[in-house]
Amino acid sequence: MKSIFTQKAPAAIGPYSQATLKNGMLFISGQLGINPETGELAKSFEEQAELVFSHLKNILAQADMTFKNVVKVSVFVKDMGKFPILNEIYKKYFTEPYSAREVIEVRDLPKSGDVEISLIAMQ
Repeated sequence: MKSIFTQKAPAAIGPYSQATLKNGMLFISGQLGINPETGELAKSFEEQAELVFSHLKNILAQADMTFKNVVKVSVFVKDMGKFPILNEIYKKYFTEPYSAREVIEVRDLPKSGDVEISLIAMQ
């Protein structure tokens, strides 16, 4: 197993890797809308979501992959009312055929974030 790391995404806030690569499969840990330069959480849901997708894109690139390599996406939101906004941002990064996905409303997220996304990609 190989750990994947880029400074273009926030460092892990616990004992885990940004991503791990094994047998051509990339597992990206949940990403929050944190500015990697300041360590601060973005203010709005939209800003956080855009940062999350930017982090995912940068981690994928570090592993020589793109969103076209993604096979599974897990999305955690604190407010399911933001679902339409999430879908609009999501469509900027993913194209058909879309990967499998779930969106789950949760009570809270680390650092009190509004959205966290993890994914699985394959070479």
